[in-house]
Amino acid sequence: MTERLYYHDPYQCEFQANIIAAGDGGRKLYLDRTAFYPTSGGQPFDTGTLGGVAVVEVVDEEDRIAHVLESPITEQGPVKGQVDWTRRFDHMQQHTGQHLLSAVLASLYEIPTLSFHMGAEVSSIEIGVASLSDSQIAHVEERCAEVVAGARPVNISFEESSADLELRKASARDGTLRIIAIEGIDRSACGGTHVRSTAEIGPLFLRKLDKVRGNVRVEFVCGGRALRQARADFRLLNEIGRTLSSPHEQAPAMIAALSERLKAAEKNAQRLATGLAILEGTALYDSTAPDAHGLRRATQTGPIDEAMRARAQVFVAGPKAVFLAVCRDPASVLLAVSSDSGIDAGKLVKAAVTSAGGRGGGNQALAQGSVPSAEALDRVIANLLA
Repeated sequence: MTERLYYHDPYQCEFQANIIAAGDGGRKLYLDRTAFYPTSGGQPFDTGTLGGVAVVEVVDEEDRIAHVLESPITEQGPVKGQVDWTRRFDHMQQHTGQHLLSAVLASLYEIPTLSFHMGAEVSSIEIGVASLSDSQIAHVEERCAEVVAGARPVNISFEESSADLELRKASARDGTLRIIAIEGIDRSACGGTHVRSTAEIGPLFLRKLDKVRGNVRVEFVCGGRALRQARADFRLLNEIGRTLSSPHEQAPAMIAALSERLKAAEKNAQRLATGLAILEGTALYDSTAPDAHGLRRATQTGPIDEAMRARAQVFVAGPKAVFLAVCRDPASVLLAVSSDSGIDAGKLVKAAVTSAGGRGGGNQALAQGSVPSAEALDRVIANLLA
């Protein structure tokens, strides 16, 4: 059984231990005691070194903890461990921040926390509520800031599950439980690493909200992460302001105005493109000589968009006309025919694309289809032009 030093002192990052077992040719070590936290309860594992060799993963195997190394250690006996303090303290801030955030949500709005995940940049909790308003978010952040400023002690204790523990969330485990208590705020059964005082959590900000399974997933950042994120956000706003040549406070209004102007310009461009396509379709029909069957046939390559459709429809508005549009990406075709062409566009396209592993169809005058590859597209084109 591995003695878990972080249970009692998460600030201990240097320790001595004995190697009691090894696996994978010395790349996986088991110690009699360790300060390395394994992945558990939504919190990632610690990194650092054992005997000067990098620890790349720490795995909880119930009674013992496996330390996966970058390179093997083959000698048995004592070894020195060093936990990466920067990563450890970041995890302590985020995990204690999660306890505080969940406790505040429960106390202010009776919203339960269903799960917790700590990522490399942001952490998240899933909460049992359908939505969270802007005013609720602000209230939660303000209350968290009050508790952080109050520097409330965060204590570790070990208590029996049979006692009245007054936990925020009941534990399914029996026997002795490790309790993390934020004085006057929260009591939770937890095996993770935490700071000694709420003051060490630092700023706590809620970020993106997503709907999941009828609940809300809340992304949040604490401490150093919050500081880095706030700095990055401010730099981004300043850059947007410089790009727009305006104070960043006016950026949302200016972006909205530019967006409307862009939409109007796109509509006008589409209108002009369609008008040009109509002229091109007429000119193409006039310049296309009939074939041996008296049909004027035109093939064009490009996006099958409104302009291409307009060009096709104008071309086949004339008598004895067939217009084939080919798009290489995505692989697709459009076939338009005049009513007196003697061709059923829908049947012809459906048969050609189906035989090439694609899908398509339409009516007698206009049909469209797509195929999975360039090779299949070439076969379709050959069939349609035959």
